[in-house]
Amino acid sequence: MQNTHSTKSQTHLSVNQLSEPLLKRLLANANDLHIGVSLHESGCTLVDAGIQHPGSAEAGRLIAEICMGGLGEVRLEKNNDFNHFPEGIAVNSVQPVLACLASQYAGWALQSGKFFALGSGPARALAQREELFKELNYQDAATSTCIVLETDKIPPAEVIEKIVRDTNVAAEQLTIILTPTTSIAGSVQIVGRVLEVALHKAHTLHFSLNNIVSGSGLAVLPPVAKDFMTAMGRTNDAILFGGSVHLQVKGDDNAAAELALNLPSSASKDYGKPFAQVFKSYNMDFYQIDPMLFSPAKVTITNIETGNVFEGGQLNPELIALSFSD
Repeated sequence: MQNTHSTKSQTHLSVNQLSEPLLKRLLANANDLHIGVSLHESGCTLVDAGIQHPGSAEAGRLIAEICMGGLGEVRLEKNNDFNHFPEGIAVNSVQPVLACLASQYAGWALQSGKFFALGSGPARALAQREELFKELNYQDAATSTCIVLETDKIPPAEVIEKIVRDTNVAAEQLTIILTPTTSIAGSVQIVGRVLEVALHKAHTLHFSLNNIVSGSGLAVLPPVAKDFMTAMGRTNDAILFGGSVHLQVKGDDNAAAELALNLPSSASKDYGKPFAQVFKSYNMDFYQIDPMLFSPAKVTITNIETGNVFEGGQLNPELIALSFSD
């Protein structure tokens, strides 16, 4: 089954315009959120959400909603699935394809010298640097934009110039949010991708994106780690072993059942060990890891046309405990 384009009725939704009020709220409440806001020499605004400033879970929650282009809701809530780790991140969207794939997905590689970061958020929809946007049939237009970078370094001038050039906005109208993996805001915004990860894998499995109507997800919030390797492992494991997603779809029951079978992380040949161990076993080569691993632990697929429900995968408290106590 081939991916189909997003419906044209969706294209009037601007992820940049819809996320702008969220960005304004983030900037206006910088002190309360323990983030830093500064003007870069290029003219753009830099938001430090965990480098020199400690950041906060609420900052991470807001950043996750900005990442979703204003088309998703992210909540911090109690999670009773795991002993000793009672906090969870809940996500839902009634426009999950646009929210997750056209905005939140970290698909824009930005590199200069030793600096490398993946860009996510509404700026991607202006830059159109990924083949994915042709499949989504989605373009956005705006005079101001925002990008989120998972990094603990301020990007070099060349990277900022590239973002300005590719998005075609003035530097003064660009905001760059920096979220280190080892920060609380970074952890929240990464684990807040539990629904996005499911959408991306559904796309990889060639499930028709047009048939995904809405979605929700819940993942356990890991403790913040002081070193990058542990932090990367825990934030991935929070989804791989501690994340559940519910998708409402339409169309063929067989396709829905197949999606439930193949979508969970346990369908991958690399499933079964904490992510940091898997990463080390491939000599730190991210691209050697089975791409089918990157998905929630448990999925529920409801076909809204037939009323049938299909489930796959399971939460794995043992691996969560192992990962989070390393």
